[in-house]
Parts: sequence; C-alpha cells; structure tokens
Amino acid sequence: MPIDATQPYDEGNIFARILRGEIPSTRVHEDEWAIAFHDIAPQAPVHILVIPRGAYVSWDDFSARATAEEIAGFIRAVGHVARENGLVAPGYRLLANVGAHGGQEVPHLHVHLFGGAPLGPMITR
Repeated sequence: MPIDATQPYDEGNIFARILRGEIPSTRVHEDEWAIAFHDIAPQAPVHILVIPRGAYVSWDDFSARATAEEIAGFIRAVGHVARENGLVAPGYRLLANVGAHGGQEVPHLHVHLFGGAPLGPMITR
C-alpha cells in the first residue's frame, strides 16, 4: 500500500530492519553512506535497491535534511552499484517512488536499479 511521504520516519520499516541486520538481504554494496541489495521480487533480470544509511522517508526528506556529504555519498554509491553490475554500457533505469501518488511502499528512501534487458516504455498506461 502506498505511503504518505510526509509522515515521520518509522524505525520499524523493512529497510530500517535490513540496515540493522534483523532481516537478511543479498547485499552487493555497502559503505558508510548506503547499502545495496537484490530485490526479493525482481521486476527485471537485474533489480537492485540502494538505500541510504540515514533515516530518510523520501527523496524530498533526504534532499531537505541530509548533509552534502550524505547526498554525495549516496549518489556515488548508486553510480558504483550500476558500474559494478555491468549496467552502464547497455543502459539501465533508475527509479525512486515518492509518496502515495508515486507508488512508494516502504517509508525509507530507496532507488531501484533495473537492467539486464531492454526495459520498454517508462510508464505503461
């Protein structure tokens, strides 16, 4: 169910629990700013989630409250994951859902990296 991206951060959300090691994940990257792991219900041959370590509900929350160092570190982590997984040359899709209208389901900022095959149109109506 989509969430309200203006709500307070929920420490019990699934990504907060993954960050704390309470729920296992297949991690492909980890540094001081972010972790990246395979989605448990992939929508493409390669489907990786990248999340910041900080408690941010959405892209809006992150851009308003994160330090410049956190923002740079997270964006660099996304680029690193794309390169390390061979997605740059053939191309990939980067998606961040924000709020109910955007389809955000977990109240922790995350971006999806999709690749490994042609992905088709961006939005199907």
